[in-house]
Amino acid sequence: MNSKNKVMKTSTSSRALLATPFINQKSKEIQGFGIRFKVPLGIKDKVCEESISNLNQILADTMTLRDLYKKCHWQTSGSTFYQLHLLFDKHYTEQSEIVDLLAERIQLLGGIGIAMAVDVAQWSRIENPPTGREEVPVQISRLLNAHQVIFEFTRKAAKAAAIGGDEGTNDLLVSDVIRTNELQTWFISEHLVSLSPVEANTASKRH
Repeated sequence: MNSKNKVMKTSTSSRALLATPFINQKSKEIQGFGIRFKVPLGIKDKVCEESISNLNQILADTMTLRDLYKKCHWQTSGSTFYQLHLLFDKHYTEQSEIVDLLAERIQLLGGIGIAMAVDVAQWSRIENPPTGREEVPVQISRLLNAHQVIFEFTRKAAKAAAIGGDEGTNDLLVSDVIRTNELQTWFISEHLVSLSPVEANTASKRH
């Protein structure tokens, strides 16, 4: 093999090495959970830390509610199957959007947002449903209870953020979390009203 061929072979090998993926890499965490780096936002450190903690709690509960909607979407049944199948999936998508907003806000404040199912299970305060299938009224009642858990904590967290001067977190919690959950609560609670779809009640007939 002449020198020119040797150079070409070496050059080709080098290019091949550059395209080789480095797999099975490991290292220490670059930021531990619960450790915040300072971001020049004009918000006091203590306020940022409180907001991060509150946001993580709401994130865990929201991820649980999101997945509960997907479970109900798959397992709903009966005469309202089609309507609820679509509605539950719509609410799932809306909750997924809130999850992203919450996680991004936590990172923006310099914190770490929980992400894995095992961490969500440890943080969430929403009652776990059975693995099996439940009746529609029970599914909806379970969803309403989950919304209530989020409402109670989020309203307190929003007030704390406002008092601390963290307007961004307050706006996110009020405009996105609370208002979306309020609308979803209204939509699903109406499915528990006991009215006939074909016959007016006796009191209405008298008038």
